[in-house]
Amino acid sequence: MGNSKYDVGNGIHRVPTWRIAGYALNNTATNLYLFLMNFIAYYITGWVGLGVVLAGSFSMIMRVWDGVTDPFIGYIVDKTDGKFGKNRPFMIIGNIILALASFLMFFVTPSLPEGAPRIFFFILINAIYYIGYTFQCVVTKSAQTCVTNDPKQRPLFTVFDAIYNMILFTGGQVFVSSYLAPKYHGLGKDIAMFHEFWAIVALVSALFTAIAVISIWPKDRREYFGTGKAQKITFKDYFEVIKNNKAIQMLVVSASTDKLGSAARTSTVTLIMYAIVAGNYALSGGFQIYTTIGNVLFIILGVGVIATKFGQRKAMVISSWIALIGNILMMLLWGFGDPTTLNLPGYEGFTGFSFFTVALFILTVVAGGFQQVSSNIVIPMTADCADYETYRSGRYVPGLMGTLFSFIDKLVSSLAPFVASICLAAIGFKTVMPDVDTPYTPQLKVVGIFLMYGLVSLGLLANVIAMKYYPLTAEKMEEVREKISEIKNQNA
Repeated sequence: MGNSKYDVGNGIHRVPTWRIAGYALNNTATNLYLFLMNFIAYYITGWVGLGVVLAGSFSMIMRVWDGVTDPFIGYIVDKTDGKFGKNRPFMIIGNIILALASFLMFFVTPSLPEGAPRIFFFILINAIYYIGYTFQCVVTKSAQTCVTNDPKQRPLFTVFDAIYNMILFTGGQVFVSSYLAPKYHGLGKDIAMFHEFWAIVALVSALFTAIAVISIWPKDRREYFGTGKAQKITFKDYFEVIKNNKAIQMLVVSASTDKLGSAARTSTVTLIMYAIVAGNYALSGGFQIYTTIGNVLFIILGVGVIATKFGQRKAMVISSWIALIGNILMMLLWGFGDPTTLNLPGYEGFTGFSFFTVALFILTVVAGGFQQVSSNIVIPMTADCADYETYRSGRYVPGLMGTLFSFIDKLVSSLAPFVASICLAAIGFKTVMPDVDTPYTPQLKVVGIFLMYGLVSLGLLANVIAMKYYPLTAEKMEEVREKISEIKNQNA
């Protein structure tokens, strides 16, 4: 180990908090592209030439492809340890691929002849896009082990990551609903909307990647990860790890089912709930702004108090239970309350706070905050799983841990757009997506509630069940750190 003041003994190494904050922006950089691709169904149906169900199927197939490439890229990460570090090259290369591939998707595809040439080109470029996405995403998980292993500091990634994500997706929704959609007369009706959208995403994502690279720079060294020496990893080792590491098995079950529900909350579902059921699409962004500060407070409570004092496993269990109860209550509120009374100060027709508005606000703040904890804490928990594998077998395979997690996660969550498209097709939306001008029907309300709250409730229930068999308690992780420290001292 180094002699830095952040190497505090007992096998624990820390890092200045600002570096954790900066490193977390690597995930935000990829989530910017994820947010952009949330609107891809409008692009596919409007400019590529596929119907609603085919668009949903396409998204599912691409996510499966994304998952299939994960183990191979994870293998490359585990084999990499050069003068530029183990993680930084993948952050930079991944972001460059994302920018170039998405540029080709949105700027070149519409200029091709309609039909097969346009569709095949789009599929090919999309496949390359997801390789870049995985290159950069894998570092979000694999580099956790070298940034810090302090049990009081490692969960802080979740705080920064969750806050960044809420700002991104809340601000992004406001940006789309209040600026892009009105400017271009709807979603996906003008190709210029996607061009402007892409330019903003590419620029900000590149900036965040640069900050993340600078933040991780001094810790991206062999002395801060694994056993302190080079090792040979083969695909045969991967099968042994998957078979015997119960921690990553349970984490995959937990996170993938949770992600299925979260991924089902597409831009179309948001439009259904606010524009069609509640009758005011502009509220979708405004309501998220009102609830974001409250969400942040509960994230700090869930991570800053529970995770740092009692361990990440307990934080996952408690936050999942609270979020589950909150989502069930919101299903009942939308089902039996009056969503048309939803309104906020500063919006047309506001005459005071209704019961529906107050109840939805409280439930969204509490359930949303703890749901962010359960969703985001799986990333530092992946680092615990990697440390546990080093303790268990002597292998340091963070790339495997991160990409195995992503592989199953993406296979399951890839079903989300397909499930959403099947639900919409079942109530008559087979060739076009619901838009702000689509009239209200009870069937749309049922589908919207199920996709907004129903699937995620099932995922949260799976979290609770999986954590009963997850072995990495706070006490176990202390034992893991001590054993790894002994191995490093022997190798030194």
